[in-house]
Amino acid sequence: LMAKLPKGTPSPLFTNYRNANGSQSSLTDFLGKYVYIDVWATWCGPCIAEIPALDELQDHYKDKNISFLSVSIDQEKDYQKWLDMIKEKNLGGNQVFADNAWQSEFAQAYLIDGIPRFILLDPQNKIVSADAPRPSDPTIRKMLDELL
Repeated sequence: LMAKLPKGTPSPLFTNYRNANGSQSSLTDFLGKYVYIDVWATWCGPCIAEIPALDELQDHYKDKNISFLSVSIDQEKDYQKWLDMIKEKNLGGNQVFADNAWQSEFAQAYLIDGIPRFILLDPQNKIVSADAPRPSDPTIRKMLDELL
């Protein structure tokens, strides 16, 4: 995986994914900041288990040059379930819905075959890590502290 998506290469992009505010988001909206991407789905138990740690991470780095982006790869039929979960769990950061679940170009480009998956990009949307540590893993803070 790292050989195909090495550090320093431009990240695969996505455009016009629906966000939780009812408008659209593209990865280039986050240029100028580090971006920690959480690829998840509403049916994924291990993904949901990471939410409290992700919330803590966002809170810890709220004044730093980093955006937190959660990309749901739920099926289209679960769009409302996704919106409901965002409200119910009071999910922070930027929430977007991939255009075609596992088959979305973004998921395919990152060779995602299991979730949760975390990706860290630099302010130019270049890959820092295509398989970054989970929020519950203390090494993510070490990694971010060195960058921010």
